[in-house]
Amino acid sequence: MESKQSKFKRIFKEYSLMTAATLIMAAGIYFFKFPNDFVMGGVSGISMLIGKLQSAVSPATAMLIINLALIVVGFIVFGREFSIKTVYCSVVLSAALEILELAVPMSAPITDDTMLELVFAVALPAVGSAVVFNLGGTTGGTDIVAMIFKKHTHLNIGMSLFIVDAVIVAAGFFVNGAKAGMYSLVGLLIKALVVDVIIENINISKYFFIVTTVPDKICEYINVNLHKGATVWQAKGSYTKEDKTIILAVMTRSQAVTMRNYIKSVDPHAFVVISSTSDIIGKGFRST
Repeated sequence: MESKQSKFKRIFKEYSLMTAATLIMAAGIYFFKFPNDFVMGGVSGISMLIGKLQSAVSPATAMLIINLALIVVGFIVFGREFSIKTVYCSVVLSAALEILELAVPMSAPITDDTMLELVFAVALPAVGSAVVFNLGGTTGGTDIVAMIFKKHTHLNIGMSLFIVDAVIVAAGFFVNGAKAGMYSLVGLLIKALVVDVIIENINISKYFFIVTTVPDKICEYINVNLHKGATVWQAKGSYTKEDKTIILAVMTRSQAVTMRNYIKSVDPHAFVVISSTSDIIGKGFRST
């Protein structure tokens, strides 16, 4: 059972990472999305359209209002199931944009290179989103709308998000013109791919299938030096007819390097299969 101290450290680490990731998202949205009219879906896209259609409410303020409204709706619809992490990240993102608007007013893009600006407008929010998603949170916004769609229709979260974002991007064509609209569409498609790639690389681990005659030494190294577990079963070679032991173990990429070197030193004739995976459920990795 997790102690109070270790639980506090885990929660503190999670929220620190989520805060940093959300601030990265805020920087990408404020410095690159807003000045270039990149409407790539989400509440930031709706806020930009509102800011473009009138001057009384800025995009940052509109985003704060919409996010707070969606948080209330989320609690009404989902009750206790609504994630506190989503509320936290949503509030941090909206507050950060408000502070940036006051501290660093932007009247034009940072550079005159639209494609370079698009890269940063996609990359920074994508990195931030991936980290937040990986920690079990979201930044609210249209994610909440998609969750509501999922609850009351047959659509899944991914399809619901795509439909909501596609409608917002389409509206951007009419408000900001064809050029900004096409850049926004390209950005939306790239963002979807980038987020998936980043999440996969954050979680990537190495798993070993080791066919060996010295299982005790290898298992001891895995348990004592790497602080990981292993599964062992007996086998027989189809060609040599020799009795062998197969060891299955999963570890981080850095541990995999030392593991491979150790196996080579204690059993040069071991048959080793090393592969990558980003979806592991169990103790020491993701919980069920």
